[in-house]
Order: sequence, then C-alpha cells, then structure tokens
Amino acid sequence: MIDNIFPKIHKEGYKFLAISIFITFFVWLFSKTLGLIFVLITVWVYYFFRDPDRVIINNDKYLVSPADGQIIKIINTSGPIELGLENKSFTKISIFMNVFDCHVNRIPISGNIQEIFYKPGKFFNASLDKASEENERNFFKVKTTKDNEEIIIVQIAGLIARRIVCDVEQGQDLKQGDRIGMIRFGSRVDLYFKNKKVLAKLGQNVVAGESLIASD
Repeated sequence: MIDNIFPKIHKEGYKFLAISIFITFFVWLFSKTLGLIFVLITVWVYYFFRDPDRVIINNDKYLVSPADGQIIKIINTSGPIELGLENKSFTKISIFMNVFDCHVNRIPISGNIQEIFYKPGKFFNASLDKASEENERNFFKVKTTKDNEEIIIVQIAGLIARRIVCDVEQGQDLKQGDRIGMIRFGSRVDLYFKNKKVLAKLGQNVVAGESLIASD
C-alpha cells in the first residue's frame, strides 16, 4: 500500500528532487504563496521520476510495452538506417510519453542486447514524425531468447527532454520487463519487430512491462 502511494524513484531523480526541495524551502521563507506553488512542483518532480514495480507476464510469446504512454503510430516500415537495417521490413509502434507518464522504459521480451547506439540530435515535439529521424535518440538492437529474432527499441528525446538515460550495457542478457533506462521529461519510444501479430490499437494507453503489444 505504501509503495503505491510513495513509489520508489529512478536514481536520476534524486538530484532533481533535492534541488526542488532546496528551492522550495528558500522561496517559502519569502512567500508562502510562491512556496506552495514550489511544493506542488516538488511533488510533480517526485511523481515524474517514479519507478514503480510492475507485474510482468513472463511469457515471451508476447511483446509487452516498452513504455507508459499513448500509441500514436502503427505502421510497416524499414528498419533504422543507424543500425544498418534500412533494407529490412519491420512493424513499427510508436508510444508517446507526456510529462505525467512514468518515463522508465523496459525491454518487451527476453533477449540479449546486441548493440546500443546513441545519436545526438534536435528536440522537436516527440509526437511528430520527424522526431524519429532528427531528435536525440538511443537505439537498442535485441536478439530474442525465444526465437533468435531481432527487435529494435529506440528512446527518443522530446521537446522538453534533454537527456536519454541508458541503464544497460551491450552484451547484457535481460528478462522480459527488465528496466533499460529512462528519458527525462516528455518523450517517445519506437518499437520495431517482425513476425508477430499486433494486439495494440492506435490511441491506446499502455503500461510499460504490462500491456501486451504483439504476439506470435
């Protein structure tokens, strides 16, 4: 019960929370009204960096959502050119995270991190198509444990976001639903996969590690 009300936060959040608490205390000394506003901001900072535990299905027949947010695109397209996959065909699902969503990302299926590639970029609104091509982003190429297939996860910084945080390393084995990192503030995650039936719907709100995205 306590964990539901006060979930743990991602390690990236501690410094921001400390700064927010310090500023709130300082402002409160001069103005109770402004102090109250900063109290609300501090609560939001804590809420933004929350990292709650999730109930993982532990069934690699399914892909679970890599992010909390809303599905804004489901298309068939070529793979990311950054990973040399532009000549391969994938299903791509894009999930937009607003500033109120949990921003900790998770791996959709058990597998090995074959490659991690970070690319600096711009900071367009993450809901725009050009965000996938021009924004700061981090690519994960994963070889699945179950069937040795490739899936691609792309963390994309947004209009407000200014840093993508990666919590895993190349060559690391992960289980379905394990944390792979987070994006600070509004952002997006693209998921590329093949040979699976899409279960998710356009406009659907999904939960990282729990919502079913696709199945065999």
